[in-house]
Amino acid sequence: MIRIEGGDYQFRVQGMEIEGANDVGVDVQYPWEDSPRRFHEHPMQIRPFFIDKFPVTNAEFKKFLDATHYHPKDSLNFLKDWKDGTYPDGWAKKPVTWVSIEDAREYAKWAGKRLPHEWEWQFAAQGNDGRAFPWGNCDWFAPPRGGGLGGPLGCPSDSGDMTALAPTPDKDRTLAPPNDVDAHPHGASPFGVMDMVGNVWQWTDEYVDEHTRAAIVRGGSHYQPQGSIWYFPQAYRNEQHGKLLLMAPSYDRSGGVGFRCVKDAD
Repeated sequence: MIRIEGGDYQFRVQGMEIEGANDVGVDVQYPWEDSPRRFHEHPMQIRPFFIDKFPVTNAEFKKFLDATHYHPKDSLNFLKDWKDGTYPDGWAKKPVTWVSIEDAREYAKWAGKRLPHEWEWQFAAQGNDGRAFPWGNCDWFAPPRGGGLGGPLGCPSDSGDMTALAPTPDKDRTLAPPNDVDAHPHGASPFGVMDMVGNVWQWTDEYVDEHTRAAIVRGGSHYQPQGSIWYFPQAYRNEQHGKLLLMAPSYDRSGGVGFRCVKDAD
């Protein structure tokens, strides 16, 4: 884990809903707000905390299963890409996926940790300099400049191996496995936290109102399905988040969603 000292922070984030402006009822309502809205801004004091340097891997999750024999009551799609109680060969350092927010919380409890609040996750990715991505302002996810010449928008053309920042987006018809959590060494945040953006979404806070349950997921995934504007939109930038409606653990699990943990420093 990496210690984050915290401090004063201007928490600014927007929901990436496909429709809706900033109308009342869109996105979520934070504790300091009087209604849900899409655009949020609030000065806060971040208390010191520790955060996992990498997302939880398949190997780490297997240690949890071996120690606790955890098995969810609603087990459909649980660890869907594993077979005979273990992950595929060569997947030890890939982030564990096909885990619900309930599964992630059980792992965190066993490890003596918890899931991060969204503002903790964002502060660990952004720091206090307002950077757009954990590594800075180079938009690896934008189209190349000049119709394929040079690097992506906002990035120097001599930036070297851009795959050192984040995974190359996968646009095929089937979901490929995520990258290893340490595959992109230059994508670290200002605190040295790794693999925050573009590999797998990461669970954070949950919100419940009289109609729905929803979780805030951060970081986006490597998978970009094509052919429709109605797919769940990506949220690669530090000031963006996704709101994932929760219906049942079996349905909430995804090959594009993983997690990392935090622990209070006090």
